[in-house]
Amino acid sequence: MSNRGRKKGSNGERSREQLLTIAARQFANNGFFETKVSSIVKEAGLTQPTFYLYFKSKEAIFTELAAIFKTRLLNLTEASLLESGLKEEMIKIEIKGKLGTIFRFFKENPDLTQIGFFLSEEAEALKSLLAETIYMNLVQEQKDGYFHPHLNMHVVSEIIVGIMERLTISRLFTGLAEPEELAEEVVELLLFGMQVYR
Repeated sequence: MSNRGRKKGSNGERSREQLLTIAARQFANNGFFETKVSSIVKEAGLTQPTFYLYFKSKEAIFTELAAIFKTRLLNLTEASLLESGLKEEMIKIEIKGKLGTIFRFFKENPDLTQIGFFLSEEAEALKSLLAETIYMNLVQEQKDGYFHPHLNMHVVSEIIVGIMERLTISRLFTGLAEPEELAEEVVELLLFGMQVYR
């Protein structure tokens, strides 16, 4: 009896995850208003009553997808803080690796990224929170002596968010660059600039 109960729970969890995956794809491709519960369940091979077992509405599943993206992105960003005491030659390597991980997350989850970063009504608030999280990291790294003390890290954090947002659309989603390539370009620009010193 308990085995049967676990199997039922496992099947239910698979159905829920399937609905999330298909809904994310349809929202990303068609937008919120053009996506219907009927089209989600049709692609999933499920019924509308099954959908409503797991989600109260179309709005509820969209909100959950945006929340999943927000949580994962902010966790990655918080984890990108450089540890104290790094040797100079390791700073670029560490930043490139951490930024590359975030770009990799975007590439491997394009539907979630489209929803959380661009389609959700909370997207701008998320970007502000992302900038604030990056700012907190930068201030600590500035205190650790990794960056010039005169830099306004509020401005730098906003620049980084803008770079991430634009490159995700123009280079990552179009397949013009891999996450690690983008991270290399961004880190090279931010750490070493554009001017040739003679």
